[in-house]
Amino acid sequence: MGYNQKMFGLGSKRSVIREIFEYSKTRASEIGAENVFDFSLGNPSVPAPSEVNETIKALLSEKDSVSLHGYTSAQGDLSVREAVSNNIRSRFGVNMSPNLIYMTCGAAASLSICLKALVEENSDDECIVFAPFFTEYRVFIENAGARVVISDPVQGTLQIDAKDLEAKINERTKAVIVNSPNNPSGVVYTEETIKALTDILKKKSEEYGHVIYLIADEPYRELVYTDVSVPYLMNYYKNTLVCYSYSKSLSLPGERIGYIAVCPDMEDCVSIYLAVCGAGRSLGYVCAPSLFQHVIGKCIDAKVDIEVYRENRDILYNSLTSYGYECVKPDGAFYLFVRALEEDAYKFYEKAKAHEVLVVPCDDFGIKGYVRIAYCVDKARVLGALPAFKAIAEEYLG
Repeated sequence: MGYNQKMFGLGSKRSVIREIFEYSKTRASEIGAENVFDFSLGNPSVPAPSEVNETIKALLSEKDSVSLHGYTSAQGDLSVREAVSNNIRSRFGVNMSPNLIYMTCGAAASLSICLKALVEENSDDECIVFAPFFTEYRVFIENAGARVVISDPVQGTLQIDAKDLEAKINERTKAVIVNSPNNPSGVVYTEETIKALTDILKKKSEEYGHVIYLIADEPYRELVYTDVSVPYLMNYYKNTLVCYSYSKSLSLPGERIGYIAVCPDMEDCVSIYLAVCGAGRSLGYVCAPSLFQHVIGKCIDAKVDIEVYRENRDILYNSLTSYGYECVKPDGAFYLFVRALEEDAYKFYEKAKAHEVLVVPCDDFGIKGYVRIAYCVDKARVLGALPAFKAIAEEYLG
């Protein structure tokens, strides 16, 4: 055949999240969007801060259109990288250099670039992910040429299980990916958890005589609802690369803008950064969208109002637990991780679907028997879905 069979497989079968999202659009056209309770996609419902639109208008009216829409440097406009590095320095106390920042087309590009930069070709490299994990990690890791190794969490809290991690690390481990606040659970890894993780990485790197890299996937960093803090991993482990996206913090998922930051204290940090640049080049991810680079440079401290998400979380969590569902209460992101009311999460999904409630079965996230509810929707949809959630529970629990 004249095409790549592996790529055909990825293209012909979308992720479970996208499949459900596409079904919801079809169903909405049949019975009306107000009658479909779609909780599938993490698509922010809160609008971007007013500064973003104002900045776009100002840039379009003030800046020369050729330079505004033209190519930037491959790794990103220097003034934007300076704004990002200054932000990291002021917020987290890391002596970040703009020459260690690489602007990207969002977190997916950031992760793909980092993995391509680190994983050796034709090697037996492995990358550890912590369940539950974002489904596309598997695609990114395998595409880079590494093998996915899943570390199981502490039951109940879904924190990283240090003993399980230590058992999964070996001489082939090239990197681990940490996502906190977590998709799909909304769990924020505690400082105690992060210290245990990084202590193991330091010990094992020394034991095996090579660096085990820590890749921090942070698109939800700004979305936390309590006084819980999200540890900045460069302050705990020097061999860290941070992958950041403004999709959630500025409600710009469709604009695909983010960055990679290489820790300045990393061993061979300049070489790793050059490998990042090379990986971006090889994957065709040079020169992130110019307009939105400039928007980020001027809106670096802007944030969305997450009160809507907090309200939705509280309504759903309190209601579902009162109906008999078991949920992990999230401290961040905008997902509720709910134990299905039967062992087979896909069968539960089908029963919910019959009530026009669309949730995501989480077997592909590394933990069976759970579903994810993305509550980044308008409050009316949350309230409208409650009778259906109650009816589903009554079918199972009586």
